[in-house]
Amino acid sequence: MKKNMYRAVIAFAALLFTGNLWALSDAECETLLKRAEDNTAFYETDFKGSYTVVQNKPGEGQNVTEAIMYRRDKTGAWTILVTGPAKEKGKGYLQFDSNIWFYDPADKRFTFTSAKDKFQNTNANNSDFAPQHYSRDYSIESAEEVTLGKMNCVLFTLKAKVDSVDYPMLKLWITKNDGLVRKKEDYSLSGQKLRTTAVPSYQLVKAGGKSYSIPVSMLIQDNLKGKKISGKVQYEQTQITIRNVEFAKVPDTVYTKPYLEMMSAK
Repeated sequence: MKKNMYRAVIAFAALLFTGNLWALSDAECETLLKRAEDNTAFYETDFKGSYTVVQNKPGEGQNVTEAIMYRRDKTGAWTILVTGPAKEKGKGYLQFDSNIWFYDPADKRFTFTSAKDKFQNTNANNSDFAPQHYSRDYSIESAEEVTLGKMNCVLFTLKAKVDSVDYPMLKLWITKNDGLVRKKEDYSLSGQKLRTTAVPSYQLVKAGGKSYSIPVSMLIQDNLKGKKISGKVQYEQTQITIRNVEFAKVPDTVYTKPYLEMMSAK
């Protein structure tokens, strides 16, 4: 696990270098941003995947959470069932009718949470597991072609059009050839950088005559939570690895509260 985290950090560092190239037309920018948004959603089919979430706090070690996620993007429903470690097993998250609920089997009670809240006290938000709405919720402030490591990208600076977003400003590095987000920076309204997310590679999954691009892993760094160790500031990081991806319809009951209650009892 530590070796995988180290490799992710190296990949993350490789994505920090950016060189400028040239600007794009407004139409090209809007088309690419919409493509990047569409790449995060799967409206034709349900999604299922195994998630490993590794939280690294400098000086405190790692915490690992295993979970299974189900998504039905056409109705905006998703379910996350925590399967490990043993003390967390049976906890779950459920979104339906634009509401997100957290279930704790210890007291057998559902409590309301939100997309902005942290998943299992990591640096990941609940919204990081759902479709992203870059084109719908943000306006393009600027866009230019850049290099990110060895990848040719378009760097977007976005400003929120609605209040319901997690962050009022974003910077996105999107590879021009496939419309995939490779790096994201989240900012406050005052321009302070809050988080940095790197997506070094994607896996291509074919189903029903279509191909879907799913991150192999994502590394999220909290730029506000750091600790100086050996004279150097190290920030909290969360690595999310996705495996065993399937695209096929799952029973409707999976997206209900009784499902989480039933699975937590097993």
